[in-house]
Amino acid sequence: MRRLTYSIIGVLAAAAIAIGINMFADARLANVQADLTQGHIYSLSPGTKQILAGLREPVTLRLFYSRQLGSTVPSYGIYADHVREMLRDYASHSNGKVKVEFFDPEPFSDTEDRAIAYGLQGVPLDTNGTKVYFGLAGTNLEDDERTIPFFQADRERFLEYDLTKLVYDLSNPKRPVVGVMSSLPLEGNPQEMMMSRGRGGGQPYASLVLLRQTNDVRMVPTTAQVIDPDIQVLLVAEAQHLSPATEYAIDQFVMRGGKLMAMVDPWSEAMASTPSPTGMPPDDTHADLKKLFDAWGIEFDPNKVVGDLTGAWRVRGGPDQMTPVSYVAWFNIRDGINHDDPATADLQQVTVASAGALAKAPKSSIEFTPLLSSSSRSEMLPVDDVKMPDPAKILAGFKPSGGPRVIAARIHGVLKSAFTGPPPLEKGQKRPANFPAYKAQTDKPANLVVVADSDILADRFWVRVNDFFGQQVATPFSDDGPFVANLIGTLSGSDALIGLRSRGDTNRPFTLVAAMQSEAEAKYRQTQQALQQHLDQVEKQLQTLRSGGGEGGEKGHAEAVITPAQQAAIDAARQDIIQTRGKLRAVQLELNRDISRLEDEMRVFTIVLVPALLTVLAITIGLMQRRRRARARR
Repeated sequence: MRRLTYSIIGVLAAAAIAIGINMFADARLANVQADLTQGHIYSLSPGTKQILAGLREPVTLRLFYSRQLGSTVPSYGIYADHVREMLRDYASHSNGKVKVEFFDPEPFSDTEDRAIAYGLQGVPLDTNGTKVYFGLAGTNLEDDERTIPFFQADRERFLEYDLTKLVYDLSNPKRPVVGVMSSLPLEGNPQEMMMSRGRGGGQPYASLVLLRQTNDVRMVPTTAQVIDPDIQVLLVAEAQHLSPATEYAIDQFVMRGGKLMAMVDPWSEAMASTPSPTGMPPDDTHADLKKLFDAWGIEFDPNKVVGDLTGAWRVRGGPDQMTPVSYVAWFNIRDGINHDDPATADLQQVTVASAGALAKAPKSSIEFTPLLSSSSRSEMLPVDDVKMPDPAKILAGFKPSGGPRVIAARIHGVLKSAFTGPPPLEKGQKRPANFPAYKAQTDKPANLVVVADSDILADRFWVRVNDFFGQQVATPFSDDGPFVANLIGTLSGSDALIGLRSRGDTNRPFTLVAAMQSEAEAKYRQTQQALQQHLDQVEKQLQTLRSGGGEGGEKGHAEAVITPAQQAAIDAARQDIIQTRGKLRAVQLELNRDISRLEDEMRVFTIVLVPALLTVLAITIGLMQRRRRARARR
């Protein structure tokens, strides 16, 4: 009786302890978290915390989520929980600068009207046309708006990047200033415009038009000695024959923290096809930044181009050949796109033409992250092969080896200047009044993007431009323009924003269950195939028997009578089918039984065993304390 009393007291004490712990945790530990997930998907990165801590103006984030969506598609319910928890984290780390609001836009409600007004996307959930919402609208004090129309499940890995980019844009509403230095006629070739007589010739590159949609683009001459301090990102694309003074200006722009996207090229197809004043094609269209690259630890050989059989364009084999062949110097990149980088995650195809290869110098300390790479079926070709190309001849001698090759990469690290001071001026040059003092290296890690192909900018390799009643309409067939625009977009943000990468998602499959299902399904498929083969044989046998053939029958008789022997054979076949199907059901039943057993064991562990262990622990602690008190009284 006494033991029973002690046991009851112990259980009550354990319950009291559990209730007390919950009350204490709710009051004192509400904001304490321990993220034990793989990839720490519920924890904010240092870059995001840095941006949130530096917010100067309040930002309001409004999540519009239809609970009906989560009820119908449970995976979206889990994703919505992830979004809500992350938004709460943003608010808690922002020192009161981020305010979060949650809405459930029911059909035909004022809340739904508000979601539509923000431009959020409603998705039909059923045949009745009921729309659900799962988007975010952000505003600042100046009524600027940024939205995520609908949280796509395949972008959950980039949820933190998308949210942080939205908050950063709202806290920095001015359009980024992007400088463009290039020898290409990006704004349109005046000669083509004159020749076309206003019929659409000489139009600006579509990639430049796309870039201007979200940025304040300023053209920088290839003779510049100083880069305007207002420029946040400098795009140097196929800038030929730069003087030391201009190279020094680019170098010092980077040393002072400017973001650079450099597009070099062993052979520019766009430059080669641009009409020259003399009407003759150029002999050399390459562009590089050798002096800068050597100092920064980047390798680029302007005498070699990358050829790739995978994705190679089909072109005419020669002037006298009509049969198309694979021209390996022009190819589409699909599998070689880095989908872990936010700028390239959603790209499906990027086309390059006569591109070069990049590599990290052996003794360099920079971080070198590939963005575009050729396939393993690639080879380096002499640049002379593509100047007056014979695609059939190049293909005949093509021998893939040593691939893949990196064609575009992110560069991150502390960089040293390629100069020891300002270079001497050429005859007739003068220093500008705003010429800055020399800086030997970057104060913090620099962020660059280097691309070994400038033809990514050219219209012919990513858009088809058609005349539509006097208007030029560009229809993209590749993602070259978005590739450039996205990279400029990431560079124009904070360094903390650039450092964000893909994270894990909330879909955490049970690997043991998946393995069991795969193993059982393989066995199931084998049995199914054996059954199908047997059924085919039986059907042929039945056809033969029913037509009067077989042992003991009159083959070929239109109305043959089935003999007792034939009927016995048919009955045996039917019985065999029943038994085989029974075995098949047994395999499927065993599969479900094993999975159900595992699920039951997991439920027992989480629902019964863990609380039981805690209860036993509480009772043990209570008994130990009672014994200590009893000894103390003695």
